Amino acid sequence: MNASDASTMEALWSPTTLGSIHLAHRVAMAPMTRSRATGDGIVTQLTRTYYAQRASLSMLITEGTQPSADGQGYLATPGIHTGEQADAWRTVADAVHDAGSTLVVQLMHVGRVSHPSNTPHGRQALAPSAIAAAGDMFTASGPQAMPVPRKMTRADVAQTISDFRRAARLAVDAGADGVELHGANGYLLQQFLSTNANLRTDEYGGDIAGRIRFPIEVAAAVADEIGADRVGFRISPGSPLGDIEETDAAELYPALVAGLAPLRLAYLHVVHLGDDGLLRSLRDGWPTGLVLNRAGADMERRAQDVRDGLADVVSVGQLALANPDLIDRIVAGAPMNSPDRGTLYGGDERGYTDYPRLAA
Repeated sequence: MNASDASTMEALWSPTTLGSIHLAHRVAMAPMTRSRATGDGIVTQLTRTYYAQRASLSMLITEGTQPSADGQGYLATPGIHTGEQADAWRTVADAVHDAGSTLVVQLMHVGRVSHPSNTPHGRQALAPSAIAAAGDMFTASGPQAMPVPRKMTRADVAQTISDFRRAARLAVDAGADGVELHGANGYLLQQFLSTNANLRTDEYGGDIAGRIRFPIEVAAAVADEIGADRVGFRISPGSPLGDIEETDAAELYPALVAGLAPLRLAYLHVVHLGDDGLLRSLRDGWPTGLVLNRAGADMERRAQDVRDGLADVVSVGQLALANPDLIDRIVAGAPMNSPDRGTLYGGDERGYTDYPRLAA
């Protein structure tokens, strides 16, 4: 690393705060589904070890965690809507704090990206409109087409907002430093934003003002419950995941950010897919911390984002997954482990807690 690169990297190492969450430096762990919870959505001792191993990162954003039984779409994902689930998360939060980091639980309601056989109650999925997402869902009996979801009634909307609120309360009462609302990757909150998943004609659909209403109401309810300074919101403008189309992303996301801004949430988490003009617009319109996930970029490029003021914190995914001592490796300029793609989802400790450290 030359002197210029070293100077750029220094931007990562100063402490900062995101709302009430104090970070020792500017490198956080991005949320990543690992599908290693029990059948009833409870995280395990392996989960505790996995997060504690990665506590050299300043903030650990957990895998997507369903705020209700209706929010589950995949096999073996964790929940935080029962006391037993919350008690298990408490052990994770304690381990992460003991190791010197902070824990933010990502609340993920998958909406239509689901299959009834993957849920504890076997019910039809909920979504803004009764339109199936293209593609298959992996189930215990193999891949199956994702079925048509049930269009949410106003009562469903109100109940889902209440579910997010309660899950956030359970998370912070279990010791989490905050929660992140998953408004990205084709899941429920982004489905409401979408021009092909949301064909509603009531106040939750139609124009941009209607389509952003539900995500903003969820954020407002959660902020009211646990404090805005403990709440993040993740977006992925223009992402096609989950069979999503956003034909008006250039107007949609500035409007969403403008609607969220008065809440003064702890942070906005942006998955950057290449539209630099939109990213700058969102940065300029956001009043608090911005976490940037520039997938695939090297650490020098991510550090430059902090130095340029595009980001306050950068989040890293598979680098953190495969390198429990990621910060040590960055500082030392050491080679990185590569992730074992065959063990990303489901399984045991292999590809989860057994990645080697430098000292090994």
